[in-house]
Amino acid sequence: MADDLRIMALALVGAVVILLVIPWYRTRYRMLGAIPSVGYTTPLLSYITAFQFKAKGEALLREGSRKYKPGLFKVAMLDHWLVVATGRELIEDLRRAPDDVLSMGEATNCFYQTKYTLGPEMITNPYHKQVLQSQFTRNLVTIFDAMREELIASCEEMIPAKADGWVTVPSKQTLQYILLRTSNRVFVGAPTCRDKEYQRLNLEFTADVAESSRRINRFPDLMKPWAIFRREMEHLKPVIEERRRKMAEYGSDWKDKPKDLLMLLMETATKEEQSVEHLSRRMLHMNFAAVHGSARTFTHVLYRLATSPEYVDPLRREIETAVASEGWTKAGVSKMRKLDSFVRESLRANGINLITMKRLVLKPFTFSNGMTVPPGTIVSCAQKGTHADSDNYPHAEVFDGFRFVDETGMSRQELATTTPEFLTFGHGRLACPGRFFAATLLKTMLAHIIVTYDVKMEGGQGFPPDSYISNSAIPASAGVMFRKRQG
Repeated sequence: MADDLRIMALALVGAVVILLVIPWYRTRYRMLGAIPSVGYTTPLLSYITAFQFKAKGEALLREGSRKYKPGLFKVAMLDHWLVVATGRELIEDLRRAPDDVLSMGEATNCFYQTKYTLGPEMITNPYHKQVLQSQFTRNLVTIFDAMREELIASCEEMIPAKADGWVTVPSKQTLQYILLRTSNRVFVGAPTCRDKEYQRLNLEFTADVAESSRRINRFPDLMKPWAIFRREMEHLKPVIEERRRKMAEYGSDWKDKPKDLLMLLMETATKEEQSVEHLSRRMLHMNFAAVHGSARTFTHVLYRLATSPEYVDPLRREIETAVASEGWTKAGVSKMRKLDSFVRESLRANGINLITMKRLVLKPFTFSNGMTVPPGTIVSCAQKGTHADSDNYPHAEVFDGFRFVDETGMSRQELATTTPEFLTFGHGRLACPGRFFAATLLKTMLAHIIVTYDVKMEGGQGFPPDSYISNSAIPASAGVMFRKRQG
C-alpha cells in the first residue's frame, strides 16, 4: 500500500512538472522559432551545428550576417541558442538594454566560465572596471614614461636586431612577452614585471582560461586556476604588505608612492577584497584581459606593417613631427593620427572576435524589429560581419590604413571610439573599460617599432590568413624579420 502511494505521488509530481514545462517550452521555442537560423535547428540535429561551431563558426556567422542583414539570426550552441544582431538599429537596441534584462556578466560567465577560471567576485563585484575607466585612465599621462621605458627594454631583449642584417623572431610569442612585461610595469610596477616566474604564470593563466572555457566540464582542469592563484599570491604578497606598511606609516601619500593599477585597487577595494588573495586574483584577471586580446591584436598590426611598406614613410614622418612638438609623451602619441587610423583599420579588417557585446537574456527582450528573445538565450552583435559590411565601409575588403583620417590628416574617429559600425571594444556604457590604456599601449608600441626598425615578413609572404576557433580569430604563427632602421 505504501509503495502504491509513493508511485502515485511520483506520478502526480511528474504530471505537474510536465504540465508546467510544456507551456514554457512552447513559449520559448515559439519566440525562437520566429528568428531565422543558420545550421540545423531541429532538437537533435541542432547538436551537430553546436559541435561544428568550433571549427565552422566563422562560416556560419558569415552566412547569417550576409543573409539576414539587418536583422537577427540564431545558431545552436550545446546548452543555449546564440542570437546575433546585425544592423545599426538592432545593435543600438542591445546597447540600450538594462542590465537586469540583458546581462553582460552572466554572458561572460557562460563563455569563459568566469566563476571557476577567474573567481565569482569578477561578476558579483567588478569594481576594477570603474577603477580602469576613471582613476587608471586619468593616470595614463603620469605612467606613460614608465610604460615606454619598459616597452623599449623588453623590445631590446626580445628583438635582437642589428643594422647589418635581418633577424627573424617568432611574432606571436615575442609580442605576448613584450605586452605582458610592459603592461605589468603599470599594473604592479618594477621589478615584479620583470620576474620570469611571474611572467610565466600569468602567461600560463591566460592560456589556461582561454582553454578551460572550452573544456570546463573536465573537472580536474578546474583545479589549475586555483593553483595559479596561490602562486600569484606568493609574488604579490610582499609587494602588497610593503605598500600597506608605508600607508600605515605615512598615510594616504608618501614619496615615490606607486601610481600603478595595483595601488589603485588597494585604495579602492573594501572588506574581503582587500585580502592578498582577492587582489592577486584581480591582477591575474587584468593580465588575462590585457595580454589575451592585445597580443593577438598587435600581431595583426605588425603583419599589416610588414606587408604594407607604402605606409612606413608617412607614418615615420608623422611620428617624428609629433615627437619634435610634444616629446615621447601621451600628448605626442595623441597627435599621431595616421598611426591611430592604421591601428583602427587593422582592428576593423582583422578583429580577434567574430561576435561582441554578448549578453545573457534574463527577461524576455523585444528588439525594435518586433522579434523577442526568451530568457536563457545569449544575444550578441556580429562584429566581423559589421566590419566587413560595405554599407559601413566602402571597399570593406580592402585594407586602407588611413581610412579614419580626412584629407587634412585629422581623425574622423579615434581608435578608442566605439560606434555601431566599429565594435572591437563593444559599444556604449559597457564598452571595454581598458580600451584607452590598450589604445595608448598599442600606438606607442607601433610608433617605437616604426622609428627603430625596418620590418618585413619572413620569406616575403603576404598577410597570413587567420584561423578560427569558435568565436575567436587566431593570427597565423609567422616569422617577422627585423633590422635596425636604415633610412
